[in-house]
Amino acid sequence: MDNRLAWAQAACARVMRPLVRLGLALGLKHRHLEELMRDLLLDEARRVWRAQGVSEPNISQLSVTTGLNRKAITAKVRETADALPSMDVSAAAKTFTMWLQVLADDPASRRLPITAEAQAQSFEKLARQGSRGNVHHRAILDELVRLNMVSEDGGYVELKADGFVPAQDLQSMLAFMGDNSRDHLLAAVSNILGERSPMLERSVYANGLSLQDCENIHELVRRRWNALHLELTREMTRAVDGAGDAGSGRIRVGIYTYYEDAEKPSGSGGSES
Repeated sequence: MDNRLAWAQAACARVMRPLVRLGLALGLKHRHLEELMRDLLLDEARRVWRAQGVSEPNISQLSVTTGLNRKAITAKVRETADALPSMDVSAAAKTFTMWLQVLADDPASRRLPITAEAQAQSFEKLARQGSRGNVHHRAILDELVRLNMVSEDGGYVELKADGFVPAQDLQSMLAFMGDNSRDHLLAAVSNILGERSPMLERSVYANGLSLQDCENIHELVRRRWNALHLELTREMTRAVDGAGDAGSGRIRVGIYTYYEDAEKPSGSGGSES
């Protein structure tokens, strides 16, 4: 049992270290992280008890599971509000992704009229499809321009990015990091706990190569991912349209690359996608 606790603690330290680095860089202090950890412990403890058939665990049950005292438990009187937007259902993200699908078949569609007659391709048409008609195309266009992912000029719009990565918006980037990292770790945790059939979770590692070789491999992965991304997007779009309102599942497929100079302090160099 002692070994298992030590292993779990070491694994959590590896996972949490980059998050602590991010938190410190953005101004989080010990009290912020302590409050966050307390709330997450309580949320997950409630989930554990509910999975065992307990509709609402009492303070004693939560205290035994988390190790928190009664005062710390009662201090959380309401659910924690999420300050980050939901990027999964963003009309801008869906419209942008649909535009990339069109671009793959027609390179000339990188530049489109904002509106067009009849069946001609236009940004308005893409936005209507991407948002299912629930968001006006002007609002979607304004958001993409704000994120510096498209440009607008003389009644036309043009793609400036090859992926929906809102690098000009810290809140959106944090939301993407949270969503992507969460699901990556959920897959790994599910595999360790044996909660279901094993999920795909693989990586390839090498050391002792030059930083230029690292970058070359990085670019290879980017090129291969672009093709796979398009294939996955089309399949997911087909599946969502086919399921209609009856679909209750969700899926995220991701990929990442990280490299650095191992002779320098971690984080001093590298690249991530």
